[in-house]
Amino acid sequence: MKIFTSLVLAAIGAMCLTVTAPKVNAQVSVEIGAAPDCPYGYYDAAPYGCAPYGYYGSEWFTGGVFIGAGPWFHGSDNFRGHVNNRLHPEHGYNGPTPQRGEKAEPSKRVDKVAHFKGNEVRDGRGHATGGKRG
Repeated sequence: MKIFTSLVLAAIGAMCLTVTAPKVNAQVSVEIGAAPDCPYGYYDAAPYGCAPYGYYGSEWFTGGVFIGAGPWFHGSDNFRGHVNNRLHPEHGYNGPTPQRGEKAEPSKRVDKVAHFKGNEVRDGRGHATGGKRG
């Protein structure tokens, strides 16, 4: 009887080890929504707040319109543009920034930032690619 009980317990144990959970395919959906409406462009990292005048160089604008950054980037895969990351909160900036929906000041042309001093090159998707421009 002990042998029979041992065999039954061993068989039950073996079945428990060979049984696997059913495969479940997970589906993840993230709704990004519309790009922020910012007069001088927006930061390329969440929460995508509005960037101040002078953060982006002129190559980020086409006809005065910001080409985007982060999930809303509209440039080519090999795009590289200069930024002044000293104006980014991740680098300690806590100065004034425009609000969403604000309009650019007429004296501050977004495609011709006066005296722009870029210190980093970015690809529009949040990746620094090196390079400096004074």
